[in-house]
Amino acid sequence: MTITQYIAAQVNAPAKSIEAVLQLLQEDCTIPFIARYRKDRTGNLDEVAIEQIAKGSRDYEAIVKRKEAIAKSIEEQGALTPELSAKIEGSFNLTELEDLYLPYKKRRKTKADTARENGLEPLAKIIMAQNADDIDYIASKYLNGNVANEDEALQGARDIIAEWVNENVYIRKTLRRIFGRKAAITTKPVKGADPEKAQKFEQYLDWSENLAKAPSHRLLAMLRAEAEGIIKFKIEIDDTEALGFMEESVIKNPKKETAAHLQKAIADSYKRLLAPAISNEVLQEAKTKADAVAIQVFAANLQQLLLAPPLGEKRILAIDPGYRTGCKIVCLDEQGGLLYNETIFPHAPQRETAQAMKKIRSMVNAYKIDAISIGNGTASRETEQFIKKIAFDKPVQVFVVSEAGASVYSASKIARDEFPNYDVTVRGAVSIGRRLSDPLAELVKIEPKAIGVGQYQHDVDQSQLKAELDTVVMRCVNSVGVNLNTASKSLLGYVSGIGEKLAENIVAYRSENGPFEDRKQLKKVARLGEKAYQQAAAFVRIPNAKNPLDNSAVHPEAYSIVEKMAKDLKLKTQELISNKEAIAKIKPEAYATEDVGVLALKDILKELEKPGLDPRKSAKVFEFDPNVKTISDLHTGMVLPGIVNNITAFGCFVDVGIKESGLVHISQLKEGFVSDVNEVVKLHQHVQVKVLEVDEARKRVALSMVL
Repeated sequence: MTITQYIAAQVNAPAKSIEAVLQLLQEDCTIPFIARYRKDRTGNLDEVAIEQIAKGSRDYEAIVKRKEAIAKSIEEQGALTPELSAKIEGSFNLTELEDLYLPYKKRRKTKADTARENGLEPLAKIIMAQNADDIDYIASKYLNGNVANEDEALQGARDIIAEWVNENVYIRKTLRRIFGRKAAITTKPVKGADPEKAQKFEQYLDWSENLAKAPSHRLLAMLRAEAEGIIKFKIEIDDTEALGFMEESVIKNPKKETAAHLQKAIADSYKRLLAPAISNEVLQEAKTKADAVAIQVFAANLQQLLLAPPLGEKRILAIDPGYRTGCKIVCLDEQGGLLYNETIFPHAPQRETAQAMKKIRSMVNAYKIDAISIGNGTASRETEQFIKKIAFDKPVQVFVVSEAGASVYSASKIARDEFPNYDVTVRGAVSIGRRLSDPLAELVKIEPKAIGVGQYQHDVDQSQLKAELDTVVMRCVNSVGVNLNTASKSLLGYVSGIGEKLAENIVAYRSENGPFEDRKQLKKVARLGEKAYQQAAAFVRIPNAKNPLDNSAVHPEAYSIVEKMAKDLKLKTQELISNKEAIAKIKPEAYATEDVGVLALKDILKELEKPGLDPRKSAKVFEFDPNVKTISDLHTGMVLPGIVNNITAFGCFVDVGIKESGLVHISQLKEGFVSDVNEVVKLHQHVQVKVLEVDEARKRVALSMVL
């Protein structure tokens, strides 16, 4: 099987497109670059399809490497027959390959190994042949210093047979199918478990369901409960069906005396070797699938969060609210630079309300503040109400923003490098302000999983989670583009073709030489070669550049084409940009080249209409119900405004202005069946919800969007 055939079986794309992507990846092209600027070569594949092809390529290479290692190991043992070699060569399934390798794997000494050392393998072969009678008499011929009697001889032979049964590829494959369809996960509580911890997993203290049908969140919850010592679980099937199939496969002559010994060996093989191994395999497979679902939920949420509407370049006063320690205030300029910081104490116990109001008014006037950003943590609602009572001299928009990850950022090296002379409280307030002006630019500084918009993100495969979230961040950064003269090192590091080290070099170059005047200047950055320039250039923007195309998504390789378009229309390049009437006259087919095809040219024309357009919407002010501040203010039947702040496979959580977010179960999102929560709601969406149930003791609120 070729790599193209292997990938084509998993990805819905033509072979020609797969081969083009593989070639481009081999040329060190990045996925954002391929998706955006090589559409004509790939047949217009999007980033998701290209990522799947890249993953398929990695998987194929891993399988090929494993096949080589297995064949080499078996060959070194002098056991690689032409038949076995052909089986290994023809298999592209890792599980099947491991089954083929199982008899030759180095392992701890087994019961079968001891029996072989005691000379009992010929006896096992006689029993397995199923032709002999008077097996006790035959067994008596194999007695020696280590085998005292016929029973010991027969037991040793059965140990060898049990191992052969265990190593039978057909039996393992069929049992996997049975377990895959019919295995149940059954839980029981652990005696003496912490009652407080156990309460969180109350549903799973005595639970049973088909493993294959268990939703991702339920399986991950059970695994966490088991890890925390709350429950024990078993993966099991009806043994009768499994043993019946195995006996049919092995016993060819049930009337022979050997049949009874084979039955015992089969039962032993199943109980001691096969059932534990395969139940563990199917659990791991179910866990892998559950991880994939949870990671996709997290990735979708993260993408929505990163692409949340920015307020833009405004002067912002940011507040990290608090009671006893006060509210930390920072004033930021249009680029997010720190102008001033202060602490006020408008709430209990100090209640310096009048003084705090005076300070806020003074700061808004002194620093020409356009908007106020309030963190949504402790004392958020009270701080919002306090701010709205202040009579400002001009209109000032007030926003409540998510604090998720702000404390992680404030204690990070990035934050210390940015603000070495300020403590974590000031840095946290800066993050709250900056994530209003540009959520993407600020949130890339935080490890994605610390943003907290997933389900069971600490329970899934961490390397897969990191890889997927990094991919999402890169996708978002490159879809928006970055200002080359203001972007942080963290933001630049996600730009196609740049990475962490080159991002440092760009920032250093900017510090030494001042702002970039054109994209070509990037080539002067230390270690930024022609390939990196090709991959990165079109994803960076230079506002007010000499060449207006430097502030667009048009790739420098197409500048000459745009100039020719303008010349043919007797216009200057600047006059063509945003000139819809002139752009409508251009026939892309007339300008196609080997590198820039018709699909790329259509993108260029769209970009010329609205150069550098940010795909994100604008930030909107949201107001909670002023009468609801704590869970005790809620009662059944209330209809409230809320913001979706987390999406899971089983529903979404909505912030209605109290500390606890309420759950809208998937069945309550809308009338009728919903298969995917993301089809109905998006992160940060403003919604109306009805209170269904309030459980103050457990701090749980059930909501409905079916009003």
